[in-house]
Amino acid sequence: MTTNTSAAPPGPPVQTGVGVIVPYDMALDRELWRWTPDDVALFFTRTPFSPLPVTVEMAEQVGDAEAVSRCTRDLVTVSPAVYAYGCTSGSFVRGVQGERQLVEAMCAAGAPSAVTTSGALLAALRQLGAERVAIATPYDPDVTERLRLFLREAGVDVVGSSHLGLSTDIWKVPYARTAELVAQADHAEADAIVISCTNLPTYDVIAPLEARLGKPVISANQATMWAALRAIGRQATGPGQRLLGDH
Repeated sequence: MTTNTSAAPPGPPVQTGVGVIVPYDMALDRELWRWTPDDVALFFTRTPFSPLPVTVEMAEQVGDAEAVSRCTRDLVTVSPAVYAYGCTSGSFVRGVQGERQLVEAMCAAGAPSAVTTSGALLAALRQLGAERVAIATPYDPDVTERLRLFLREAGVDVVGSSHLGLSTDIWKVPYARTAELVAQADHAEADAIVISCTNLPTYDVIAPLEARLGKPVISANQATMWAALRAIGRQATGPGQRLLGDH
């Protein structure tokens, strides 16, 4: 008896992998998928759990280079073409050199290419020619100040700022509150507005805010996916979002 294989369905499309390392409290995996084209697969892993609120101490812990290195090795078997460390505070808390050390740690652990959220934000600002920004964060004042210092060290002036003062449940913040936060942060001298934290939902609010405020709005998750996909020659999908060139 012979088996007829002509009716077999074609195999799944070839996928290029992106390894995504996120903090243990990340709740927005699905949002990152929304920027992802159909021929790219995201492979997630998380830093070790710790019962800490969102503070400078937590940012230092989830941004520890050795922990990020271990997470990188956890994904090596599935051969991602690029790795993204998806945490804003964890990648800015130790300054510009700390961000570079995270990239170096991922590459040393087997990543063929690597980006961090804070590095992606800087790259996005350069892409848009933005030298003065307003920042909108869900953090407390101390963590927000670390972001301002990171940007200043990188040559970016912060001319406006607002924050929510949250230490838990950031992923539950509704779009309406985020829109208010961004409007409060905006300043006439700001070339762009940066929305920090990969655990703050932003996908559907970016384009309306850009239309309303007349300037680019860059969010942490948007920049992360833009930079990671650009590294492998792919285009992030986000209708109407200026960073993605889809106007």
